[in-house]
Amino acid sequence: MISIGIDCGTQSLKAIALDAESGEILASASQSYGMISNLSAGHMEQDPGVWIEALEISVQKVLKKIENRKSEVLAFGVSGQQHGFVPLDSENRVIRPAKLWCDTSTTAQCDQIRNHFGGRSPLIELIGNDVLPGFTAPKILWLKQNEPENFKKLHTVLLPHDYLNWYLTSKFFMEYGDASGTALLDVRKRSWSDPLIDFIDIDLRRKLPTLQSSLIPGGFLNASLAKSWGLSSNVVISAGGGDNMMGAIGTANLEKGIVTASLGTSGTIFSYSDTPIIDPQGEIAAFCDSTNGWLPLLCTMNVTIVTEALSRMFEWNHQQLAEEIDSIPVGSDGLLLLPFLQGERTPNLPQGCGTFHGLTLKNMTKAHFARATMEGITFGMAYGLGRLRELGIIANEIRLTGGGSRNSVWRQICADIFNVPVVTLKNAEGAALGAALQALSGVSSKSISELTASLIRKDESTRAIPQQAEAYRVVKDGYNRILSKLYT
Repeated sequence: MISIGIDCGTQSLKAIALDAESGEILASASQSYGMISNLSAGHMEQDPGVWIEALEISVQKVLKKIENRKSEVLAFGVSGQQHGFVPLDSENRVIRPAKLWCDTSTTAQCDQIRNHFGGRSPLIELIGNDVLPGFTAPKILWLKQNEPENFKKLHTVLLPHDYLNWYLTSKFFMEYGDASGTALLDVRKRSWSDPLIDFIDIDLRRKLPTLQSSLIPGGFLNASLAKSWGLSSNVVISAGGGDNMMGAIGTANLEKGIVTASLGTSGTIFSYSDTPIIDPQGEIAAFCDSTNGWLPLLCTMNVTIVTEALSRMFEWNHQQLAEEIDSIPVGSDGLLLLPFLQGERTPNLPQGCGTFHGLTLKNMTKAHFARATMEGITFGMAYGLGRLRELGIIANEIRLTGGGSRNSVWRQICADIFNVPVVTLKNAEGAALGAALQALSGVSSKSISELTASLIRKDESTRAIPQQAEAYRVVKDGYNRILSKLYT
């Protein structure tokens, strides 16, 4: 039995084929794409057509690699970047490019929503979350206010993974996990919040897809794709979910006490809960997960996107970057970076910018800039981890995933700054693996928990134990002081 996992990210789409018995990734393929260039500051958009093209290319490559076992493919699962707003007209055509999770052009709409409901606290009481620029709700209001002609055409609101599910099944639906990142959902009840929806537009409710449990399959592969790909029309398409929800499954983060940290384009830290975890300050997202639980989560917008920019500037490959960082002591000899190159979400600073502080003749070197960059990114994530701890989340071990987790120097910095042992997994596919496992659970006699317990293993060779936690506590205090002075 084989399931196909698809992860539609900000920079590329990846497809994998998972063997249900051994847990082996039999084949994988990916296709890169970019965002629309030359937009105004804060606007981050993508043509959903590039996702479809990347899906076709990647899936066909994977199927070609397992040609002699294609008949064993029984299920597909889709993971997608959260929060993106895909607007369709009455003929299911994309009206305009999707506004992405990293789009910060909707701060005015967030303020309008917040003010209408009496401020942050009443809003959190209503839906369980604050409304932040990255979420979907303010994007819909932005379209209504800034592109009224396009808003008049709006017939269906989808998220990126919902759009790919529609392509695969010809059906519209939305599961609880990804829906909770729209800010249109009451996360406690797992139901649409009519007061918030009606404020945006009285007719918006009918434009939202049907909500369903994350454990209920979405449908079957449509006949035209089944024929094109040489597959059975009985192939099941799971509900799928947002990339963080699928990442939780892909790292076996399905019970209390387990924490996952993703070092990707953005950074996330999250943990499973069997009850809603509501942050009265609104800094931690009170998401649902994709197993009918909850997923308290922090998100920072500037992780590998910053290290990649620095590597390009200095013309370093990943190995050179690690070597330069490793040559500099803890704290970068006083150099600190607030890494908010594209604003920030935790803390909520959509208009924030990057700031180096503490430059001296001693630390004004490429290597110091590199270490301060990696440390600053990790301090930013530690800020949110501290808030999670205040809300009762226990972190005895952190499972690292994402591209940054492959860097041994960064793993040690994470262990020291988080003051928790960190480890990666033997299969580092993360969200794509989670999507494949969720899909597999829909055609298998085993539950998702049983599948993750039998198929996911930690890579103990990557384990990093805190060694400089006290030294980093002092540096982190300095980071937080600078943050407070600049942004309060």
